[in-house]
Formats: sequence, C-alpha cells, structure tokens
Amino acid sequence: MPIPDRLRQWMGRAYGQLYTRIPALARRWGRHFDALTSDDVPFSRLRAPLHRCRLAFITTGGVHLRTQPPYRMDDSHGDPSFRAIPATTPAEQLMITHDYYDHRDAERDMNILFPLALGRELVAQGALGGLGTSYSFMGHIEPPHVATLLRRTAPEVARRLRQEQIDAVLLTPA
Repeated sequence: MPIPDRLRQWMGRAYGQLYTRIPALARRWGRHFDALTSDDVPFSRLRAPLHRCRLAFITTGGVHLRTQPPYRMDDSHGDPSFRAIPATTPAEQLMITHDYYDHRDAERDMNILFPLALGRELVAQGALGGLGTSYSFMGHIEPPHVATLLRRTAPEVARRLRQEQIDAVLLTPA
C-alpha cells in the first residue's frame, strides 16, 4: 500500500529536523543514495585571476525573492524548478521555502547560505571581478523529478550562466 503524500511530507519534515539535530544519522542515511556522477564534466581551471572573474552562486537551500513563487512543498518528491536572483538583491528581499532542513540561522544571516552581500563586498574590494545572476533550487528532489532537473532545469541554468559569461560558480548546499 503506497504512503499517502501528506504523510510522506510530514515524514520528510520530521526526518529533516532529526538529521539536523543528529548529523551522524544524516550521514548514515546518505549512504543509501548513489551520487550522480558524470565523466563528461571535466575539472576546469580558472582562465583568469579571481579579481577579473565574474562569479555566480547556486544554492540548494530553497532561497527565492519574496516576490517569486515559493517552492512547492505539497509535492513530497520535491520541486525541480529554479529561481533566478539578481546580484543586487538585498538580503531582506530573500526568503527560504524548504521544509526539509532547519534554516533559522540562514534566515538570520543569509550570507551563511547565499552570500550575495559578501560577494558584493569582494567586488567592491577588487578581489572579485563581478557578480552575475545567481540561482536557487530546492535540494530535496526525488524521482520522477530528478529527470526533469537533469534534462531541463539544470541545463537551462547552465545555458544562462554561459550566456552571462560567468567564469566561476560557488555551490552552496543546504
């Protein structure tokens, strides 16, 4: 008998809170999943020093503008969509919609998870060449949405990053 979606949601939130409080359990749980790997994505060195590079952030923390639609928490398999966040966005215009981890600290200081303000400081100091549009995903994605993420959503973000001539991306998982 399949588990009802509402019960799966509740269980996911409960496990998220439990794993936040007991990280050893989270590590043990994570061993049950195969990491997605790809031999066709080679390591790539920076072509210029950081002070001439344009950087973007990508997070799986469910961050989005208050004016953007929140991530869908009613689908226990996750939400494979993304949100584009301009580099000039002040932290007070950001929020987190993600039920599967404790994000209270990140809500107090968004730089913990999505360091746009820190990036702007590095640009102002001349340590970084510039910031581009950054992107956010919801990190809790299960089949069948993994296929959407791999075939549609992630390639679209990669296309946008190339179009904006981003030199480097800093990934910040939640």
